[in-house]
Amino acid sequence: MAQVNTLAVSLHQLAKMIDHSLLHPTVTDGDVIAGLRVAKEYNVATACVKPYHIQLAKQELQDTDVEICAVIGFPHGNSTTEIKVQEATAAVEAGSHEIDMVVNIGKVLGGDWGYVSQEIEQINTAVVQKGAILKVIFETDYLKPEHIVHLCKICTESSVAFVKTSTGYGFVKQADGSYNYKGATVKHLRLMRQYSGPDVQIKAAGGVRTLDDLLHVMSLGVTRIGATATVAIIEDAKKRGIGMDRIEVEFKPMKEDSHR
Repeated sequence: MAQVNTLAVSLHQLAKMIDHSLLHPTVTDGDVIAGLRVAKEYNVATACVKPYHIQLAKQELQDTDVEICAVIGFPHGNSTTEIKVQEATAAVEAGSHEIDMVVNIGKVLGGDWGYVSQEIEQINTAVVQKGAILKVIFETDYLKPEHIVHLCKICTESSVAFVKTSTGYGFVKQADGSYNYKGATVKHLRLMRQYSGPDVQIKAAGGVRTLDDLLHVMSLGVTRIGATATVAIIEDAKKRGIGMDRIEVEFKPMKEDSHR
């Protein structure tokens, strides 16, 4: 008999797990305004924007409880630590409540853990002192399990708020010469939950595109996702009878090592 996967959720709970992502390189101000209105309509946790869109987000989201998340060193994490600290500080001062920062991936792969640890510590300290929280993006497609484990331990020691899988733009060259990515995988999410401290939350980003995906990652201990498919996810939840009260919902699990 096949195992039935279920989870008890409410519509508000689902919405407040979503960082509505407005980060594609081609988005115009008009695109961002439209996306911010989606974030407002569906009452998500945050709208995730580039730093230069913080002021626009403040205007569109005023008088709502949708917060602003800004990305730093995005998407490849290659800025110096000094610049990342300055960028993060400026973003919080401009009105961002949360900061999603990309690690220096080359330093992670090279095993320069002193550099990586110091950078995360400095940025987290700067962000927290300004009253915001930090999410640290690993870009798991580029990493081996041992890198992910070590990053989780560093982030736990630095008391960051969240560890996060991906930017959604960490494209890896495939065997056929094309570029693609997996994003949040079940295998990596399990690893992140296992090796992060209990006070460190997990954000899954890249590849969480359906309500079933969201429910599955929730069952793994994920408390936030980055999504462009907000409308599809929430509308599907409504169709399946999820409302103000928590109800038990069945979901189709993701594959163990890849997104849907």
